Amino acid sequence: MNLELEGRTALICGASQGLGFAIAEALAEEGCKVGLLARNASKLDARVKDFTKRGLAAVPLPADMGHWEQVKAALAQFGAPDILVNNSGGPPPVDVTAVDPVLWRSQFEAMVLNQMRLTEAALPAMRQRAFGRILSVASTSIVEPFPSLAISNSLRAALAGWMKTLAGQVARDGVTVNMLLPGSFATERIDRLNARDAESRGVPLSRVVAEASAEIPLGRYGDPKEFGVVAAFLASPKASYITGQMIRIDGGATKSL
Repeated sequence: MNLELEGRTALICGASQGLGFAIAEALAEEGCKVGLLARNASKLDARVKDFTKRGLAAVPLPADMGHWEQVKAALAQFGAPDILVNNSGGPPPVDVTAVDPVLWRSQFEAMVLNQMRLTEAALPAMRQRAFGRILSVASTSIVEPFPSLAISNSLRAALAGWMKTLAGQVARDGVTVNMLLPGSFATERIDRLNARDAESRGVPLSRVVAEASAEIPLGRYGDPKEFGVVAAFLASPKASYITGQMIRIDGGATKSL
């Protein structure tokens, strides 16, 4: 399918690895010029060099989502995009009864407030062009909270409420707003969480992976590329009647309706 994205611009946050990179790659392969925003400048440079060799248009944008001035500077450098993908690294597992207030604040900046600010900054140009796509990568924990991820459960749900409200206000301007709820994908983050679980339980990592995979109806972790292509479709003109939605991409793992 031709997604009609040739010549569009897309700014992807958290784009140096994992699901953010998968989205950036999918959009670049569809003909978008992509801005890769992430903290690790050397990793971004390597990604952009690889894209360039493949004939794909990409710009490295080193910035930390937790620091608004850096994010604002990256947006100014890249310019107002047609497509904005909000994404940030997941917070650490915590005991819900003992979360450091400093950690709450820092994660709120990166996971909620600065994503709102970036969206607000990108919106005027989208509305003027009568085309815009805003995607936010969250987690299925919004609809089925994970016991050890209290920060993620709480802050992603807060952002979901804001995104849903926004969707209703900008739909008639040609701007769609959707959230992607990934389940378990073969990324660096899931590797870290599995390693932590294996260490705390004193069991082999392979056992943790096998147990987690068995809980997924498809029997495996997702390939990040599978996630990227869904995001690319939602970012395209083909998905113009989809807005205000939370779309689960989880291999059927979420048990709620």
